[in-house]
Amino acid sequence: MSPLGTGDLSRIFENLDKNEDGQVSLEELNWLLEKIGIHYSMDELESSIGKLSLDFDEFLYFYDSISSEDTVRSGGLESRESNEGDANQETDLAEAFKVFDLNDDGFISWNELQSVLSKLELWDKRSGGDCNSMIRAYDTNNDGKLDFEEFKSMMLFTIS
Repeated sequence: MSPLGTGDLSRIFENLDKNEDGQVSLEELNWLLEKIGIHYSMDELESSIGKLSLDFDEFLYFYDSISSEDTVRSGGLESRESNEGDANQETDLAEAFKVFDLNDDGFISWNELQSVLSKLELWDKRSGGDCNSMIRAYDTNNDGKLDFEEFKSMMLFTIS
């Protein structure tokens, strides 16, 4: 199971699909990826996807592929390349964490989560879930906010 449920991903897809044609263009997808700190050039994205837009099922597949990127190791052997992949993944997660940590205190509160999701047009009062519940689901020390390790666990949930 991925950190985001199918319902969450469906809302994200619908918000990205501005012209409501059932497709998310590479430009729309790249806008979202940039906002969460994942950087692809348009050429890399097009090469990776192999087409100019995604329907919902393809969007789900793409989400699963990027959320588990760098997690499969051939034969379970660690290599220099896999260590570099781990370092890149850690860097990407740190960048994504910074996007949500608006006051730069090293934690993500439910207010910060809600604010960023609203800016990304991925949350609104009518259809949005309770950001406090989202935080509590991964808040292992019960302090009401996510530190980097808790955030990392949330984002890497698909690995386990």
